[in-house]
Amino acid sequence: MDINKTLAEEFGIKQTQVDNTVKLIDEGNTIPFIARYRKELTGSLDDELLRNLFDRLNYLRNLNKRKEEVFNLISEQGKMTPEIEKALADAKILTEVEDIYRPFKPHRKTRASVAREKGLEPLSALITEQRNEYESSIEEIASQYIDEEKGVCSVEEALAGACDIISENISDNAEYRKNIRSLTFNYGKIVTKQTKEEDSVYSQYYDFKGSLKDLPGHRILAINRAEKEEFIKASIDIDSDIILNYLFGQVVTNLNSPAKKYISASVVDSYDRLISPSIEREIRSSLFDDASEGAIKLFEENLKNLLMSAPLKGKTVMGYDPGYRTGCKLAVVDKTGKVLDTAVIYPTKPQERIEESAVTVKKLIRKYGVDTIAIGNGTASKESEIFIANVLREIPEDVKYAMVSEAGASVYSASKLGTEEFPDFDVTQRSAVSIARRLQDPLAELVKIDPKSIGVGQYQHDMKAARLDAALTGVVEDCVNAVGVDVNTASYSLLSYISGINMTSAKNIVKYREENGEFSSRKQILKVPKIGAKAFEQCAGFLRVSGSDDILDNTGVHPESYGIARRLLKKFGLDESDIGNEKIKLLRLKIEMEGQQKVCDELEVGEPTLVDIVNELEKPGRDVRDSLPLPVLRTDVMDMSDLTPGMQLTGTVRNVIDFGAFVDIGVHQDGLVHISEISDKFIKHPSEVLAVGDVVNVKVKSVDLAKKRISLTMKDTI
Repeated sequence: MDINKTLAEEFGIKQTQVDNTVKLIDEGNTIPFIARYRKELTGSLDDELLRNLFDRLNYLRNLNKRKEEVFNLISEQGKMTPEIEKALADAKILTEVEDIYRPFKPHRKTRASVAREKGLEPLSALITEQRNEYESSIEEIASQYIDEEKGVCSVEEALAGACDIISENISDNAEYRKNIRSLTFNYGKIVTKQTKEEDSVYSQYYDFKGSLKDLPGHRILAINRAEKEEFIKASIDIDSDIILNYLFGQVVTNLNSPAKKYISASVVDSYDRLISPSIEREIRSSLFDDASEGAIKLFEENLKNLLMSAPLKGKTVMGYDPGYRTGCKLAVVDKTGKVLDTAVIYPTKPQERIEESAVTVKKLIRKYGVDTIAIGNGTASKESEIFIANVLREIPEDVKYAMVSEAGASVYSASKLGTEEFPDFDVTQRSAVSIARRLQDPLAELVKIDPKSIGVGQYQHDMKAARLDAALTGVVEDCVNAVGVDVNTASYSLLSYISGINMTSAKNIVKYREENGEFSSRKQILKVPKIGAKAFEQCAGFLRVSGSDDILDNTGVHPESYGIARRLLKKFGLDESDIGNEKIKLLRLKIEMEGQQKVCDELEVGEPTLVDIVNELEKPGRDVRDSLPLPVLRTDVMDMSDLTPGMQLTGTVRNVIDFGAFVDIGVHQDGLVHISEISDKFIKHPSEVLAVGDVVNVKVKSVDLAKKRISLTMKDTI
């Protein structure tokens, strides 16, 4: 298989793009670096496509490797044929390769292997020939194989053993299995039955039947989880005549042969005992893998949108971690995220020291000039929201609050990193700090938490951990590198996601910073232990040095392109002091007037790199998230009981799933916008219209206070 050619065809791109990308990957370049600084070679492929190409590249390489292994294993047995060699070459997936290897694989003890040990293979071969006539009856021939020492005590036992061999041979036929798998998938149904006499979230699957080929991923994952938790039993149901008719047509070659009844019996036995259970396991495993991949892709998209949420810059924030018995923890952080003060108040049950708590909150607001209060949305959050709303009504200061997802805050608080950051704080104080910082800079704070714990996926805990971790880590890397980080303020957890930097070198950067003071230039990063020339090449463009004498150190221009940037400025009568001011805005116009390609030829640079350089010169230190909608800030509280059908509200999308989206409308309980209520136009998936963090107008359809369910629609909203 020509892997690069296959990749080009599958992704619909030029083979030169694939060839260059694969070469860059094999040379040890990271995906963020390739996407940002090697656009001329890749044809400006984005990071998402590059990661998909990378995953597919690894799969195809593993497929080729397995083909070679199987070829050698069969060849070593002296059983390789041109037909098998061609079948291996044509195999497109690993399952097909394993089907081909199946007959040659060392079997554990089976009924057929026992029959072979008893010397019955010649009898099975004779029956398989399906002659018109035999020298004598098949039963008489079978009598010749009776051997009590070998355990063959009768004609019936001899024929049964021979049929066991035939059944296994049918089951091991790669072509049969491939076609039966296809028939089962196209005509089969998943059927579920209730196994527990109790209500649960899986009640809709207590008596369910659905076509395999039409079953959406979220149903597959729900059925698997319900079965795992023993609420249901699931199985694949198909009219066996569909499969048996196919098998009879393939295996029974002579309807007039005396062997027909034995061949026919073997076909039925092979399907019922060997093929059907095996194919069911394979199909269900494949369905789960495909559903998991779909869920992982959705999780990736949700996570990316959450991490890239607009930061609330320049605000002093009070983090509020709600609680009951142990009180509510407060943490005030300044505009840079530095903790200024902490406190504990008890406005909720059982103590309900509301007046005393209000005095504390007001004092902190006035002392530190708090602009915004970030309230965690977990336990006691509704009571806390009401309390804060009442406090804000009583003060003249213009302070607003926002509800912030607590997902993963407790994980961070109890982590080694949380302990290192705040050794003198207890876990709830750390949570309050984390909640405040999430509002200030979601990316910088959320990278400290295992992505699986952030709460924007579906069924993530059921998936293969290694695959999920790799996918989500890739998303975090792309986000961190897209934004870039200030090398003088970033935590080592944030630095560890920068292209070319691992956890060890990230800690070394922080240690160097602590021992030697702030970095004064990008070049100084080369003095950090474990950061050599290759690592520097990969990371330099994504690290910002805001205090550097060289303004280019605070841009996304890579040091390898500094010379080009300076020649560009000089060519049009500018210098580095003009970067970011009004003069630089005319640069793009001047380039267009002279001709972009002509400028590129003169500077010996590709067009994509020239465009990127101009963008960076216009806005040094820019944050790509600044153009996104800011978090919804509130001053008053609403209760679920205040909602009425037809009421129109503004909300924030918290999670996008296969069948809809959950929207925070400020009443503690997120409302569901079903996929059918998202748009007047037909959409296949909610992600076509919505993304995590989107601010949307919704209308209340219905409210179920008992079940705490809110149904929303986006149709007919202003």
